[in-house]
Amino acid sequence: MSVLVDTSVWIDYFRGEGSVDTLDRLIDQNLVVVNELILAELLPFLYQKRQRKLAALLQELQLQPMCINWTEIIEMQTVCLRNGINGVGIPDLMIAQNVLQGGLSLFSRDRHFSLMATCITLSMYE
Repeated sequence: MSVLVDTSVWIDYFRGEGSVDTLDRLIDQNLVVVNELILAELLPFLYQKRQRKLAALLQELQLQPMCINWTEIIEMQTVCLRNGINGVGIPDLMIAQNVLQGGLSLFSRDRHFSLMATCITLSMYE
């Protein structure tokens, strides 16, 4: 199963922190997927660090195009709220929707996603 790698994991990776070996293995196995939102979040970070080559390489990864369905996002937010999960931002809901649409797993350090996975069918990569 392909894995959508969230911004939090990429930033740790570029800093040499966190699950570097795990992400290297996923990259080597050609299982890593990105989307437009994650690219948009990462590119300013990479350009600030003058890592334009990394930015270019990141854009060559498999892309899971985002197809925003606001009704689904509202439903996910409602389910989260009913389960006591407050403060989930719209970008996180969009990423969760993208994972579900693509039949992917999500690799993230963001606590919201782990909480969301308790009440929606979001597959988390461990």
